Amino acid sequence: MTIAVGDKVPDIKLVKATAEGMEPVQTSDYFAGRKVVLFSVPGAFTPTCSAKHLPGFVEKAAELKAAGVDEIACTAVNDPFVMKAWGAASGSAEVTMLADGNGDLAKALDLTMDGSGFGLGLRGQRFAAVINDGVVEQLHVEAPGDFKVSSAEYVLENL
Repeated sequence: MTIAVGDKVPDIKLVKATAEGMEPVQTSDYFAGRKVVLFSVPGAFTPTCSAKHLPGFVEKAAELKAAGVDEIACTAVNDPFVMKAWGAASGSAEVTMLADGNGDLAKALDLTMDGSGFGLGLRGQRFAAVINDGVVEQLHVEAPGDFKVSSAEYVLENL
């Protein structure tokens, strides 16, 4: 069953690439005691993700934080090295890049998509969520091919 508003985020291990190496990130710890905007993209370096989705959150980071958001995080079914490189290429110092390399979070949230027709395999759907102390306060899942309700602007309007 797809995660919904009011649900607790499942406890899953993600990975963040840092200057010191790979850092495991346990979602139960990561979301505890703070408000995080988590957005998911089908893939790093893909057209809409690179041209609109990530840049929107980079541009709106200060406004989101002024509205009470403690952290902004991006996840994708990519390895941590790719996520780190994409973050660096995008100038996303205000956005934490969390690799869901095996798609464990996407599967646990029941927000997967099949990109096999494009050679992408199983990926995470495009969405944005506001998570407060581990509980989903808002969830905005895009229809296939759309980019409207998961944008930084839309999330900011709904905070």
